[in-house]
Amino acid sequence: MVKVDLYESILMLVKGTAINRSFLVPIFALQAPASVIAWMQGEYGAWSALLALLVRLFFFIPGELELPFFALVLVIVAPHRALNLRGTQAGSIISLVIAAYLAFQHFTRAGSLRKSFDQISIVATLAIICTVVVPCLLLI
Repeated sequence: MVKVDLYESILMLVKGTAINRSFLVPIFALQAPASVIAWMQGEYGAWSALLALLVRLFFFIPGELELPFFALVLVIVAPHRALNLRGTQAGSIISLVIAAYLAFQHFTRAGSLRKSFDQISIVATLAIICTVVVPCLLLI
């Protein structure tokens, strides 16, 4: 599952895609390893969220760099029932639906399948394909 987090991190920062990157936050929350979620819900996660909030209050942070902060806050405030979806078939289905929507956005806004594999957006296209394939594999 760590590889999925890598693909999502690439999608947060890569250029050449017109997807709505805020959809990556719930995918991350549903597919992150248990150790990462435990760290985020613990004392260090709370302090990290406080520091990130203070930095965000006093400095301008571009949208892509705010997404890890939003993921941290989402995991901290999410009810246990929502995080219990992690590792289940329902969580994989939700992740697959979100990833399929992101793929649809990417390929539609690129104009065609051929244009999505241009040099500018090939990294984003490969990351989106991997983000869709991994939840499919988790359903098996």
